[in-house]
Amino acid sequence: MTVDINQIQRITGAAAFAGAGCTLIELPLYFVYSGAPPDANVLTRCLLGLIGVTLFVVFMSGLAAVVRHRDPEREWFGSLAAAAGTAWLTVVLVSTGLEVGAVIAAPEPIDPTITVTGTYILYGTVSRLLEGLFLVAFAIAAARLLPRWCIVTSCALAAVNFAFVPSLFFGNTPADFYAANGWGTTATVGGLTMLWLFAIGIALYRSAPKQADQYGLSATFT
Repeated sequence: MTVDINQIQRITGAAAFAGAGCTLIELPLYFVYSGAPPDANVLTRCLLGLIGVTLFVVFMSGLAAVVRHRDPEREWFGSLAAAAGTAWLTVVLVSTGLEVGAVIAAPEPIDPTITVTGTYILYGTVSRLLEGLFLVAFAIAAARLLPRWCIVTSCALAAVNFAFVPSLFFGNTPADFYAANGWGTTATVGGLTMLWLFAIGIALYRSAPKQADQYGLSATFT
């Protein structure tokens, strides 16, 4: 099966903004209840997150393919961005699995952001490091492919992610902005990343030429 690189780019962009859309719907559900939320709340927000992560896997794979075809000189950076992004998504999947498993097993409602200790630095420091690496590699890989604002915002967001890496030293109270699992470390930075991915997805989709690539570039899948 042969797929034109323009189609791959549009699929990649669509996967990014659709995945970000699911995650942006998920985020407010964390702030609906002041205490332990009902299981339905946790399971719903986690399901939305899992759908979003699955779509981001498509985005990461497509990103590597687009860079490889559009700008072969920066192929390694495209591969690095995809690898770092996929590692970050794996961490999110593991964290979500721990969260959902604890909620299902608990005899009464729990707040998994506090109770599930294994997710503290997975959602925080670990995710911030991997997202930062992804964003730096993306900025280099896509420098000739996307508008300048995409590259500038990628670098700025990478700096924000790296600034939250030391948060693991500041406790585990979600109400604290800079705690290991604080609302700044997880929800705020995560939300900014989702907004960025939403915009990047649109930019990728819209920048794909309407006609087949003039060099006939395509990808073949068997």
